[in-house]
Amino acid sequence: MDNRLALPVIDGHTKLTGLLGSPVAHSISPLMHNEAFRLLGLNYVYLCFDVKEDCLADTLKGLRCMNIAGFNCTMPDKTKMCELADALSPAAQMIGAVNTVVNENGRFIGHNTDGIGYMQAVKEAGHDIIGKQMTLLGGGGAATAIAVQAALDGVSSLHIFNRKGRSFDRAVQLAARIQAHTCCKVSVFDLADESALKQSLADSAILTNATSLGMAPKEDACPIANEKLLHPGLIVSDIIYNPRKTRLLLAAERQGCQTFNGLYMLLFQGAEAFRLWTGQDMPVAPIKEKYFHA
Repeated sequence: MDNRLALPVIDGHTKLTGLLGSPVAHSISPLMHNEAFRLLGLNYVYLCFDVKEDCLADTLKGLRCMNIAGFNCTMPDKTKMCELADALSPAAQMIGAVNTVVNENGRFIGHNTDGIGYMQAVKEAGHDIIGKQMTLLGGGGAATAIAVQAALDGVSSLHIFNRKGRSFDRAVQLAARIQAHTCCKVSVFDLADESALKQSLADSAILTNATSLGMAPKEDACPIANEKLLHPGLIVSDIIYNPRKTRLLLAAERQGCQTFNGLYMLLFQGAEAFRLWTGQDMPVAPIKEKYFHA
């Protein structure tokens, strides 16, 4: 029998991985990772744990004692994990959030694979944005990860649009950090400034929505009030994958834009986490065929 096709067997040697956050019941990460473990014949298992931020420190004590191989963090635990990790990768340190932790001989090392996942998703969709301008909507954790990785990978300029408030101030600080460590030129604008947004979109290769506007159960929301600002030469992406086509993507299609959603970002951020835990490449093709249809 081909062991790679056998059903997974959990025994005394099985290594534990998983997802911490709240809520997590909706996550497809267990399907993706457990299928990858099965295909490669690796003795690992991936589980979900509903852990709120105020319980994270205590949870980590238990996971450390259990010698967990590694885990993912989702909201609301990503930022707190930065404080609790023993060390951070350069990207996680610049982003200020952790979505993947590797247990290295009892030390929890925090990484952030969200930006890597997004930039790989751009390539998977058939686009090359290196050396070009990006317009990015949002100032939260996902937006920050995308901004940092895009700059590290070689996007020439980045225009971040966010609503005024605390997250706007964080976006300004992020812009300063990125410009201090990369060659990317970063500017921050108020999302309500339609004139600046119009000019930015006219000069950009890609528009990326990293806000929650349009995500279920608020599918009727759209971060771009005037869809006429979109033009056929613009790539429009949304990190949301539920619904598969947000109002933004539908508007972009009406304006003749090429579009893609957040499914492949989810796939490739997971693939990078898988590599960090196991040292092996995730078998992306069969995983994509089975669970991801952008």
